[in-house]
Formats: sequence, C-alpha cells, structure tokens
Amino acid sequence: MLNLYNYSRKKLSEILDEKYGKKPFCATQLFEWIYSKKISSFDEITNISKKFLDILKKDFYIAKNKYIKKIESQDGAIKLLIELVDKNLIETVILPYKYGYVLCVSSQVGCNMGCSFCASGLTKKKRNLETCEIVNELLIANDILSQKNEKISHIVVMGIGEPFDNYDNVMNFIYIANDPKGFGIGARHITVSTCGLPEKIKKYANEKLQINLAISLHAPNDDKRSSIMKINKCYPLKKLMNAIRYYNHVAKRRVTFEYILLKDVNDSFDDAKELSTLIKGVFSYVNIIPYNEVMENNFKRSDKTQIRKFFNWLIKFGVHVRIRKEFGNDINAACGQLRLKKMKSDEKISY
Repeated sequence: MLNLYNYSRKKLSEILDEKYGKKPFCATQLFEWIYSKKISSFDEITNISKKFLDILKKDFYIAKNKYIKKIESQDGAIKLLIELVDKNLIETVILPYKYGYVLCVSSQVGCNMGCSFCASGLTKKKRNLETCEIVNELLIANDILSQKNEKISHIVVMGIGEPFDNYDNVMNFIYIANDPKGFGIGARHITVSTCGLPEKIKKYANEKLQINLAISLHAPNDDKRSSIMKINKCYPLKKLMNAIRYYNHVAKRRVTFEYILLKDVNDSFDDAKELSTLIKGVFSYVNIIPYNEVMENNFKRSDKTQIRKFFNWLIKFGVHVRIRKEFGNDINAACGQLRLKKMKSDEKISY
C-alpha cells in the first residue's frame, strides 16, 4: 500500500488517470481533504463515491508519524524528536520570527557529508526520508501551532541530512508545500540548503522555481573548507562556484552563503578578505551564523566581539551580509543534537 502523503498533486493525478481513469479533479479533491481539511481516514471524505473510496483504501493509506519529545526554548523555538515507522529518529525545529513561523526540516536519517563541526554528521546516513516523512514534519508542526491559531509560513530544508543527496523526494515535498491545494506556502518562503553538490545545483537551477538556495560555505579557501567539510575534497570551490554562477544565470536568483563562525578557524580578517574575493561578482549575500557548540567535537563559537568584527570587515569589502538571529541555545538547537542525545541514552551508538 502507498502513503498518500508521498505524492504531489501532479503525480497523484497521473496515477489516478493511469490506474483508474480518473480526471485531474479527483486528485485536487483528495488534496483538499488531506491538506485543507486534515482528514486522517478515507471515511471522512463526502464528495467522492463510496465505491471509489473502497478501491482507494486497497491501494493507499493516510498515516502520520508522531513526535516522541518536544522541547520548547525560552525564546519560543520548539524542537521535536520524531520517531519513524522503522523506529529511526529525526528532528525538526519550529522557529518564531516576527514575520511568521519557520520550520527547519530534515531530509535524511543521519548524514554522510561528515562536516566536522556538525552534530548530524556524527551518525552516518541510514537512509533517505520518503516524501511522506518530510511532509509529516510539516503536518506535525502545524498541529502544534494550531493550538495558537498559527501555522508554518516559511520552510528551510537544512535539518539533518543533505537535501540534494535526496533530491527527488525533497523536490516532491517542495511541490506539495508550495501547492495552493497543499500547504500553500509561497515559493519565496522556501529555502533549500546544500553543502554543495554542483550537478544537483545545476539541476535545481533548471527547475525554474522561485525557491531560494543556500550554500553551506563556512570557509573562504579549499584548504580550510576541506579540513572541516569532506565534501570539498570531492567538489572543490572552483567547481562549486561555477555551479553557483550557473544558478545565478539560469534561475536569475540570489544565493545565500551560510557561514558558521568557528573560533580561530575561519573568523579572522584574512578570512573575511578572502571570502569577499571568492564571492565577488556572484549575486549573493552572506549569512553569518553564530556556532551552536557540540560537545562531541572541539570547535568553539567566536565571541560576540569577533562576530561583529567579521561582519564589519565584510561590509568594508562590499559584501551584502547579515547575522542570523539565534534561537534555542538552551535546548541544544543545533541539528542532530537531540537525536544524538536520545540515541546515546538508548545505547544505540558508541564512540
């Protein structure tokens, strides 16, 4: 049987046509019931014949995952630990901004990118998330926010996992999130963050969507980037920057460079100067991210004075830059920390 949350409206329409000879309107009806009216059973549907619903019940099901832990920060951020059907764990985080609620979603169980500063990379990738499992992160978050008469207005795909290593399922999720009959979240309110897979960046450019793209850069040269991000050994900065320029040209969209500041690693004046040279001429801005420390590694966050210096240096060099607002320091907000803590307590992993 197939989980109905796995399919975009277009794909569902194709299946209903090929298998049952149904018109696209039928897929639209189903989308309205599961996303707008939030049904949990086919028996709740009233405008589709019982005969056809009985047929659908044999081939499809509607199922949500459940969160097993919720932690709320003093600043309003909410971190959720979600258990999947196979007992694997993922995380998702709800972030409250003045302009709305942002959901940071995961795309894989674990991560193979191996970034040395990241909690997610401490456990290897077990598998990709199915589209329905990513959709469920959004469904669960909206269920929680409904208690405040609120809902998710923005999405960032930058939780556990490398989104472009699970390209098809992530894009399918994005089409569902953006669909006015789905979650109805505007394209410019959705961002995908990647460590830098050049061919997937080019493929993403050719989607011709208004979805935002963020690059986890974190270093201004190959030596430093390779020392903290293994992906750079496969795809050095020259290849990455060429793909980003292709994206600028084809998608006509600005790129965000995510730059986590690590004390005495990538936060010097020379680093700022080299970064400005690296991205010169690229339609972009830099998002400086204060580091959420992970006890399993030795990296430290740059202090506030150094963060402000780095910001000012980039301004001096003509870079468009901002400092990301921090959330959830009191609840282990870095991606993968809550999952890692639970796994260690269950003695499922060791070091």
